[in-house]
Formats: sequence, structure tokens, C-alpha cells
Amino acid sequence: MPASAATAEAAEAAEAAEAAGATVGPPIHTGPIRRIVAGSLLTGGSLAAALTVVVFSGAPEHVITGSALLGFAAGWALLAALSARMTSQPQRWTWVPAAGLAATGLGLLIVAPGNPGLTAAGWVWPPVLLALAVWMGVRIRCALAAGSGRWLLYPVVVVIAAAAVGGAVETVGLASDDPGSAMPGQAYDVGGHRLHLDCTGSGGPTVVLFNGLQATSANWACIAPAVARSARVCAYDRTGQGWSEDAPQPHDGDQAAADLHTLLERAGEEGPYVLVGHSIGGDHAMTYAARYPEQVAGMVLLDATDPYCVGGGPPSAMAVLPSLARLGVGRLLPASAWSALPEPAAGQVRMFNASPRGLRNVRDEVATMPALLRQARALTTLGATPLVVLTAAGHEADPAWLAAQERMAALSTNSAHRYADAGHAALLDEERGAASSVQAVEDVVRAVRAGTPLL
Repeated sequence: MPASAATAEAAEAAEAAEAAGATVGPPIHTGPIRRIVAGSLLTGGSLAAALTVVVFSGAPEHVITGSALLGFAAGWALLAALSARMTSQPQRWTWVPAAGLAATGLGLLIVAPGNPGLTAAGWVWPPVLLALAVWMGVRIRCALAAGSGRWLLYPVVVVIAAAAVGGAVETVGLASDDPGSAMPGQAYDVGGHRLHLDCTGSGGPTVVLFNGLQATSANWACIAPAVARSARVCAYDRTGQGWSEDAPQPHDGDQAAADLHTLLERAGEEGPYVLVGHSIGGDHAMTYAARYPEQVAGMVLLDATDPYCVGGGPPSAMAVLPSLARLGVGRLLPASAWSALPEPAAGQVRMFNASPRGLRNVRDEVATMPALLRQARALTTLGATPLVVLTAAGHEADPAWLAAQERMAALSTNSAHRYADAGHAALLDEERGAASSVQAVEDVVRAVRAGTPLL
């Protein structure tokens, strides 16, 4: 009979004997092992959280993932060491997950694979992790007596197995996604990386659309075609977004403005432009206007983020988003959860935003947001340039937000502050909100052409 089975039988015999008031052989100490199991799991989870959210917050994806694995490895190693030293149920099998997680974590930190390397590894680690989960489930059953903390370990095994399945789904999904085949427009080299630009329609002034946070040029699918009926309109993706390439480092507002200026020149687009920004895209538009005032014919701010607030650091939990995306978390949601846009735009939005790369871009843009807001504040006046500020529904009870919207409207002596009967995201992807946004753009274009005040 295996030693583990004998141990389990001994524990059951001891419990029965204890209930009958007798003592049979050396007792099985279930209390300490339960506390050790709980403490080891808590320690591993706490270490992983501290390393990823505090110590290495904002680090590259391989650092976040590798440090999390090292934290979990420490928890399994602690269980192996303490159970052997302090109980009659040594859990030496836990050295296997401890060693495997530690080796993988150190490998990620040393090799430092980029996005392609991490994606390629997705064909290897999910089946290995699933096999490990099955083996761990068997070992728990054999090595831990009933009442010794199995119920604490089984959910962990289920989570590990789910992570393996999710990782396989994400890897297959990334392989099946083919953004290049559906890319509208063209990509242009702006100095070491290429940015995507899609211009349609004709007639000046050309309208340039600035994406918000966790958005791409695909999010303008309801706006761009409507504006293109009367004017030339260009949607583009900042570095790391959509069909654009990554830059070596995250870009703040000034760097993004310089990229866009080069992009429009390389594409042969002529200014001055009507700048249209949604959410933090409004702050990017303001930064561009401050840097290139001669290139601004008009501006539309669609519920733009308050540039006058004192921005703190990024939420530290953002650091783990790309790593979580490797587990297929984003693909659990349907395309409609990411956007109310019609297809194929809704599918494109999910393809970009639910991917590790898309969530890495969100993390990077949040990290550079304090600099962006400071740079947007450099725009102190637009003179008499036509300006429409459109505030989304839902902000009526926020005095600070409304004050910021009024302050942005005061940048021009030829401005209008309007209130939309639609929410923040709905200004782009729902019919009523998109209609309000299109009307604002058309009014500014008309005022620029006629040289008249806004109605």
C-alpha cells in the first residue's frame, strides 16, 4: 500500500478511535496542516500581488508575469517546507509546482520575450499547465487526509486548469485574428514605426479624429462615413493602437502630436484641420493645437477628459491587464460588450481591445496621462477659431466635470457648449449620440468654410 494511502487510512482510524474515546497510534495533526495550507496560499497570492501591483507596477508584460509566477512559487515552496517540518503529513509534491513556476518566472525575467515571443509561447504553456493541474489534483487526494485542507487546494487547481484552457483559447484566437486583411487606408513610417491613417471623402477643411482611451480608428465607424459625405475626414491610430505599430517607449501627448504631424505630412494631407477628440482624444487634440496652432481651423471636443484636474499616477492594477489577457479573459465577453457599433467595426474593436497588446496600450496611456493633461493645459486660447464642446449625459451631477467643460468652451470666442442626450461611449457608437457628434463636426466645418460665427 502506498505511504500516502496508509497515512490517509491512519488519519481516518485515528478520527474513529478518537470519537470512541480510544487512542490508536500516533495522531495525525490536521490542525497545523490546515493552517499551513491556508497560510502558504495566502503568502503566495500576497507576494504575487505585491510584486506585480507595487514593486514592478508599469513594468513590461514579461516582468509582470514572471514576478507573479515567482510569488506563487514561493507559496508552494513554503507549503512543502513547513508541512515537512511541522506536521505528520509532508507535502513534498508541492516542490514540483514550486520549481516549475520559479523556473518559468526566472526564464521570463532573463529572456525578456516581447509580444511575439509571449504569443508563440502560448502554444506550449497551456497544455503543460493543464497536465500539471490534473497531476496536482491526484496528488492532493493521495497526500492529504480528509479534513486536512483539501477544500483549500482544490479550488486552486480548478483555477489553474481554467487558466490553461483560457490561455489555449486566447492563443488560437490571436492566430485566427487577421487585422491586416481588413485594414482600411494605409500605414506610413513616422520615424522608426508606422502609423495607420484612413482618409475618406473630399472637401476642406480636413477633419482629423482623435481616439479616446482603449479606442482605435474602428471606433469612428458611425462618425467618419457621415462626415465624409460633406468633408474629407481622417481617422488614425496612435502608436500601439489598432493597425499602428508599437513604439520603443510609450508616447505622451507631445510625442503623439509630433507623430501625427509627421503622419499627415507623409500622407500628403493639407491643413489647417478641424480637430475632433473624444475622451482623452480631446486632450490629444488640445495638445496638438498648442504645439501646431497654425494647423488648427476648428475643434470639436466630445466629452473630453478634464485637462485641468491634478492627475495622479496610474492605477497600479493596470499593470496586470496584459498578463490577464493571455488567459483569454477578454474573449469571454461578446463583441457587443466592447462596443455597440455594427459589424465589422464591433468585431475589430474587440479584436484590438481585448488582446494583450490592446490592454498593454491602455496601461501605457494611463501611465502617460498626467503628462498628457499637463501638455493639454498649454492650450490657453484658440482666438476666434470655431469650437464646439459636447458634454455627454450622466455628468450633470458632477460640478467639477461641468466646470472643466465650460472652461474648455471658453478657449474660443466663437464657441458653443452643448449637452448630448447620450452617454460618454454612446457619442461614438450609438445612433443618437453619433448624430449629435456628427452635427457638431458639420457645424464647425460649415463655420470654417463660411468664416461666420457658430449658430
